[in-house]
Amino acid sequence: MTVTLLDGGMGQELIARAGRATSLWSAQALIDAPDLVRAVHDDYFAAGAEVATTNSYSVLPDRLEPHGILDHLGTLAIKACTLACQSRDAHGSGLVLGSLGPQGFSYQPDKAPLAEDAAEVYAKIVRIHAPFVDAHIFETMSSVDQLKGALMGGSVTGKPVWVAVSVDDQVGTKLRSGEDVTDILPLLQEYRPAAVLVNCSVPEAVTKAVPLLADCGLALGAYANGFTGIHKDFSKVGATVDMLSARTDLSPETYADFADKWVAAGATLIGGCCEVGPAHIRELSRRLKGAPA
Repeated sequence: MTVTLLDGGMGQELIARAGRATSLWSAQALIDAPDLVRAVHDDYFAAGAEVATTNSYSVLPDRLEPHGILDHLGTLAIKACTLACQSRDAHGSGLVLGSLGPQGFSYQPDKAPLAEDAAEVYAKIVRIHAPFVDAHIFETMSSVDQLKGALMGGSVTGKPVWVAVSVDDQVGTKLRSGEDVTDILPLLQEYRPAAVLVNCSVPEAVTKAVPLLADCGLALGAYANGFTGIHKDFSKVGATVDMLSARTDLSPETYADFADKWVAAGATLIGGCCEVGPAHIRELSRRLKGAPA
């Protein structure tokens, strides 16, 4: 079984390098320090990643409008895609995935628009991404309806669609909405995305979720975060990720131990999310791809 190695988290890596978190999340770096974004992409490729995920997770209307920069959406989306493509080209190989995060707020599916409304917004953005990316990836989808909006909106360009669902950190068999992870299976059969992954949850929860999707007939993947959990107050526009604490027990070797379990359960797309950096990807490359230490 051949594993494709994804990159790691972008937002937390940018914060570590820039020294501050803002309510625009990783999109702030597209404005202030695009060279840092490029450097993070470059470092992931150097660590062994075979995929660059665009820094466009939070380049969404409901994230930009409160900051008065909604009219910059197209420019920022293109910049995010261009930086990823430039890094891929300099590396000489690799896929570029056009990232779209949840509308409403991450980890809060009750704040998301209805699927039909979300799909209209997503459709406009994937059309911007399409000339640059190899596939669209909708990340941190936390309810069945949120996932439906992504699948509907992502279908308009003809590009492959990857979807990643986030599960409850305490109960890995459930989405953050409280719905069973297996409740997404009918949607996966209806829309047939190119891949389904579990993302941005603690590794222990991801380990419980992955086997539940192993028989869906799609490429399967996993990329966990390195947070201790999602703070209850991290729930509204203006909240910054510095209120989320990083684990101190998730070394590259420990993270790779979890990844071994995901691969054993059938996952072939392996990477990292928030707080999982180049060192973790380098160890995954050594462990899963036979790269030298």
